[in-house]
Amino acid sequence: MAEIKVSRLPHDPGPAGWNRILPDPAPAQVLEDRITAEWLVIGAGFAGLAAARRLSEHCPGDKIVVLDATRIGDGPAGRNSGFMIDLPHDLSSDTYGGDLEADLAQIADNRTGITFAAEMAADFGLSEEAFSLAGKTNAAATPKGLDVTKHYAAHLKRLGEDHEVLSSEDMRQMTGTDYYIGGLFTPGAAMIQPALFVRGVANGLRSNRIQIFENSPVVSLKHESNWIAETTSGRVTAPNVILAVNGHLNSFGFAKRRLVHVLTYASMTRALSGDEIKTLGGRATWGVTSADPMGTSVRRISGLGGDRIVIRNTFTYEPSLTAGDDKVDTIGRSHDKSFKARFPALAHVAMEHRWGGRLCLSRNNVQKIGRLDDGLYSACCQNGLGTAKGTLAGRLAADLATGVSSASLDRALSAPPPAALPPEPIAKIGASARIALGQIRAGRER
Repeated sequence: MAEIKVSRLPHDPGPAGWNRILPDPAPAQVLEDRITAEWLVIGAGFAGLAAARRLSEHCPGDKIVVLDATRIGDGPAGRNSGFMIDLPHDLSSDTYGGDLEADLAQIADNRTGITFAAEMAADFGLSEEAFSLAGKTNAAATPKGLDVTKHYAAHLKRLGEDHEVLSSEDMRQMTGTDYYIGGLFTPGAAMIQPALFVRGVANGLRSNRIQIFENSPVVSLKHESNWIAETTSGRVTAPNVILAVNGHLNSFGFAKRRLVHVLTYASMTRALSGDEIKTLGGRATWGVTSADPMGTSVRRISGLGGDRIVIRNTFTYEPSLTAGDDKVDTIGRSHDKSFKARFPALAHVAMEHRWGGRLCLSRNNVQKIGRLDDGLYSACCQNGLGTAKGTLAGRLAADLATGVSSASLDRALSAPPPAALPPEPIAKIGASARIALGQIRAGRER
């Protein structure tokens, strides 16, 4: 294979709020030498850390190196909403769900990822704030949303999945607001503080056999007798490499014109005062996704960073894999509107952090898990569910590389490739129009 010159390095707009509310980490260990290892994992998000963990289980005597372009928790893994969802969650669907047989397989795979995350959380002594099997709630703010929720509940019944229909009063007691007219609770999801989780897993993995380097972006990759990855200030030589870079798989020259790059945006309030907490009422921690896939997700958190509320909505199609800080600020005004509509008694509370985070989707909702070349593997394209599907992808790529089979791996390898995209500017026009129409149709759910 000819040398791969990485075409672009990660750039994530706005500060990652989940990471900013945590105590400052230890100084980054930057790769500044030429080193060798049996395994190189590029990317230290959910997929990369899961891959490193799985490799350490299969090959406990091998040296594993993990490289990340930024600080752990500052990249996309620390920018999501923290829902680790087990049930069907197709963002391109009007109701999240799909074909029964396909959904049953997806549930099994998602739960494999969640179980693996739970094992890491337990083994590394992570707190409930970092990882909790607390379930999640789909919230409806409109009759249309309530109808979608009812159809979803019927679909879950056909799947044999536990669920609980919630009334408007149930929602008010949970959230402290009367904005929602109903909901649907499902018990199988995990709720995480994403930056706390990935930082905790990374700290748990570090040992004399596993080295993790931050602020060490890979700028080129080539294969001689081994793979050689050059960073901005060092080099790793290894016979085996796992790319756990999600949409930046394109930047390494793979899956060209087959990955859809979307940014989604979030805002986090300052810490609420004691009086504001009393005014709000409801539970101290909770999270809701919208009945509409284009609607607003909301989380209330308490812990190391104080009591806060996180609002996430709005998608933009960004084939460049980034957006300017001005877009974050502009979209932040829609977050303010959504926040004030839900919590009018807290309308005076300011947002302290705003950010954007990258999603990678495929038109046919499949991941890119598999062998790319001799000793080179992919754990990418998480289709908007990076917490569960990313963890699964990392585990499966490590299994493939070490010859460990499973039903989940068989499904991943037998899946079709991500579907090809139309040429530009048709892709941008089509994707942007579809997103804009979906967000308009979401109405009060947004």
